[in-house]
Amino acid sequence: MLTSAFDFHLPAELIAQRPLERRDESRLMVVDRKSGSIEHRQFRDLVELIAPGDALVLNRTRVVRARLLGTRDSGAPAEILLLKPLDENRYEAMVSPGGKLKPGRRVTIAPGFSAEILEVTDRRTRIVRLVGDEPLDALIERHGHVPLPPYIDRPDASDDAERYQTVYARESGSVAAPTAGLHFTPELLEALRRRGVRQVEILLHVGAGTFKPVEVDDPAAHVMHEERFVVTADAAAAIGAARSEGGSVWAVGTTTVRTLESVTDETGRVAAASGETAIFIRPGYRFRAVDHLVTNFHLPRSTLIMLVAAFAGYELTMAAYREAIAERYRFYSYGDAMAII
Repeated sequence: MLTSAFDFHLPAELIAQRPLERRDESRLMVVDRKSGSIEHRQFRDLVELIAPGDALVLNRTRVVRARLLGTRDSGAPAEILLLKPLDENRYEAMVSPGGKLKPGRRVTIAPGFSAEILEVTDRRTRIVRLVGDEPLDALIERHGHVPLPPYIDRPDASDDAERYQTVYARESGSVAAPTAGLHFTPELLEALRRRGVRQVEILLHVGAGTFKPVEVDDPAAHVMHEERFVVTADAAAAIGAARSEGGSVWAVGTTTVRTLESVTDETGRVAAASGETAIFIRPGYRFRAVDHLVTNFHLPRSTLIMLVAAFAGYELTMAAYREAIAERYRFYSYGDAMAII
């Protein structure tokens, strides 16, 4: 199946530029894989869809203020997007303008806080060394910007620091939010607990590669970026217990799917593990860990819509996207959600 099969036209006005006032007021398209039916509900209705005893698996990653804006020695502007730490002061990063930021160049972010370009990697990112007169974490938090996705056509605002973050974010390390989780409120999570739904946390730090389009005709030739993950023994045991008692596993977001599928064997047993995954799930993949998926609406030609098509089936996925456009759903990070049951 070629990359072009996952293309579609999205009117620009359907790209959500800001979040709704309340997280759980988002719309929820419910897609039934068995019947092929499509139903339109509100996100808070999820509490009626998840059965007692099921496991709801959440990615607890927290978005870092990874976008650093500064100036080159010439006074011209420059931007550094931190991708992942390599040691206490070196990071892999994307930079702009790439042609100007060669090894040896320096970017001043704030008084007492700068970045030195050390080398260019094989994939054209940079290794940078951050230098500061205070602990780097504090400087990044104070001077960094929320790394909003490129399709949000505005600077980050003060409320993005809270809204581009799940309410259960625990561990810093992502440069993009696990956006399916943005719809949950503490009240909705509590309602699910009272219903008897097990809430399980895993970790995958989302990298900028999540926005990278598939630019080759054959998706098999696309190279995925590695992303760091952790599944604890307690999380693996909780998922196993739900399964053994007849419950289903609900993955919140494609990041959760990729993590679980990376640590599940052919028998469906989820193991505790940590490391990096570059798993690329597309049509033809046989799922071992996930029974139901909660996700947002994704970019055309992306690895994310390919994952959804692998889970729901290609024809049903594309039909759901056509209906979402016809029904004026809001798309992408701050947009509406889909539950594939």
